[in-house]
Amino acid sequence: MKLSDFDYDLPPERIAHYPLERRSQSRLMVLDQASGSIVHQHFYDLPQFLNSGDLLVFNDSRVIPARLLGRKQTGGKVEILIERILAPDLLLAHVKASHIKPGHLTFLDEQTFFTVLNHERLYQLQLTSPYSLAEVLQKWGHIPLPPYIARPDEVMDQERYQTVYAKHEGSVAAPTAGLHFDAETLAALQKKGVQFAYVTLHVGAGTFQPVKVENILEHVMHSELIFLPQATVDAINEAKARGSRVISVGTTATRTLESVAKMGPLHEYLGETDIFIYPDFKFKVIDAMITNFHLPKSSLLMMIAAFSGYDLMRKAYELAVQEQYRFFSYGDAMLIFTRRA
Repeated sequence: MKLSDFDYDLPPERIAHYPLERRSQSRLMVLDQASGSIVHQHFYDLPQFLNSGDLLVFNDSRVIPARLLGRKQTGGKVEILIERILAPDLLLAHVKASHIKPGHLTFLDEQTFFTVLNHERLYQLQLTSPYSLAEVLQKWGHIPLPPYIARPDEVMDQERYQTVYAKHEGSVAAPTAGLHFDAETLAALQKKGVQFAYVTLHVGAGTFQPVKVENILEHVMHSELIFLPQATVDAINEAKARGSRVISVGTTATRTLESVAKMGPLHEYLGETDIFIYPDFKFKVIDAMITNFHLPKSSLLMMIAAFSGYDLMRKAYELAVQEQYRFFSYGDAMLIFTRRA
């Protein structure tokens, strides 16, 4: 398929720049792949679509304050967006500044600075500071809101651009499908007998990189760190054995599960994934997916087309624009079934 097949027109006012007051107030578009039906609900209605024994798989990665604003030795401004922490004093990052080369320094204050070690696709930076990296991020870091949210981060983003079940620090972007869950919705799901399991995928800034090649098969995916624990493997196998559905919460949970499934039977796994899911991909684990509405020409939109079917994806996005759904990270949600019961 061509990149242009995944383009669509989105009025700028449909981009959500702020979250709703209550997480579960978001709208929920429910798609049935088998029948092609689409219904409009709210996220707090989610429990009525799930059955006792269904298994929700969440990504429990936690967003770090990964955007740092500093200055060069010459006084020029520098913006650092951490991609990955390699060691307590070593990280990979995107750097916005003019004429940054190996050996150059970026200062946060007189005693805290980063030294550029090398630059390939990303910059490798070494921290020098009386503070630990965690303390540096807490003291100077900003929540790394996506580039399409046209405002500076605010205090409320520290809590709202984070899932309520976030646990393991490492993401520079939120697993946004999970932002709609609040304590009340989780309690209602548990009361109904829905089971929970967790994976970890630390989302990198590469998730916002657009696909730039017209032949999508030539696209090279970024790599991200994933962890599939044995407890989740067991929960999935038990759900499959009893005929219950496995429902991934977000594209990140989907990438984790389907990456390991490509290797053979599900097993505990800690490592990297650069899986690229596009139409004709054969899903081996999930029966349903909760997701947000994604950017045009993005690999995430291609994943949704692969799961729902291309035609249903196009229909859903056209309807979402007509019905004035809110788009992207702080926007509304979609629930896609390939098996309804």
